[in-house]
Amino acid sequence: MTTALFNPIKLGKLTLANRIVMPPMTRSRANNTDDSATDIMATYYAQRSSAGLIIGEGSQISAMAKGYAWTPGIYSDKQLSGWKKVTDAVHAKHGIMFAQLWHVGRVTHPENIGNQQPISSSAIKAENVKVFIDDGKNGPGFVDVVEPREMTHADIQQVVEQFKQAALNAVKAGFDGIELHAANGYLINQFIDSESNLRTDEYGDSLSNRLRFLDEVITAMASAIGADKIGVRLAPLTTLNGTVDASPELTYTAAAKLLNQHDVAYIHIAEADWDDAPVMSIEFKQALRAAFKGVLIYAGKYTSQRATTAIESGLADMIAFGRPFVANPDLPARIKHGHAWASHNPETLFGGDEKGLTDYPSYT
Repeated sequence: MTTALFNPIKLGKLTLANRIVMPPMTRSRANNTDDSATDIMATYYAQRSSAGLIIGEGSQISAMAKGYAWTPGIYSDKQLSGWKKVTDAVHAKHGIMFAQLWHVGRVTHPENIGNQQPISSSAIKAENVKVFIDDGKNGPGFVDVVEPREMTHADIQQVVEQFKQAALNAVKAGFDGIELHAANGYLINQFIDSESNLRTDEYGDSLSNRLRFLDEVITAMASAIGADKIGVRLAPLTTLNGTVDASPELTYTAAAKLLNQHDVAYIHIAEADWDDAPVMSIEFKQALRAAFKGVLIYAGKYTSQRATTAIESGLADMIAFGRPFVANPDLPARIKHGHAWASHNPETLFGGDEKGLTDYPSYT
């Protein structure tokens, strides 16, 4: 039985119809001239509006925050207009949608950020990491990232303000709230994890200092839109894009306690989900549950039964199903009625048009 997935739940001031989350998934369909959301993106999200919560794909908060070609921004008027089409389409189908706010830090290439040098917590290049570029001349493709420069105090304050403005922009564009992307090796994660932050000032050198940037960003955004409209994505055990922490359980339990003090609406935990990935222990999940009193969302290769068990255990409040939502726009109905899940075409995950985006049918 999957009854637990279909109990309503409070998220801040919102009431969600079910506990099924469509998590952020980069689909690379934004307009390549101005990084704005497109009409087919509006159709795509509206098709999936039966999820209790949709979290939109990562949206860069500034031109410098962009990591990959064809990803959407949330800092220009044109971009806000594009996102307003998306949120209007989702709301017309009674869906609830948060924007994921994204700064990639060092996980980019000058080609994607106006030929600037990337910025990060420290001047450490992410090894064996490639990003997607489209320079309009040589054809799109993957290139190695470059060494970033260490952020100055002025840089840090500027990015904090950009996150604050992006949160305001998201609400203006009709989103019901925002998710701060603090996972998967991007900028905030580069400050949090011990091996990517070699600073010796108040933003490094100790766990509390490594969490300071996260703290300041949350403080700024909460002052602008309210903590009840904010979620945060963390990935304690993933080593994506070269970020590694020496003591992840200690670090991320401390991060959860910090976020609990801010009274944010939710924490969204991305479990490592590749073959032979490290497994989050029950003890680690219990520590996070004890540290954080808001809604806990978990993501990572969940089946209907595993999701139900996680919620019934009390360790999770909601479950995010990533790639199953690609080929199953009606995933909640399929879960509820025990129908088979369609498989997605990996060739059409990133870039392109409607094919592999909006042409997957509902169950018949």
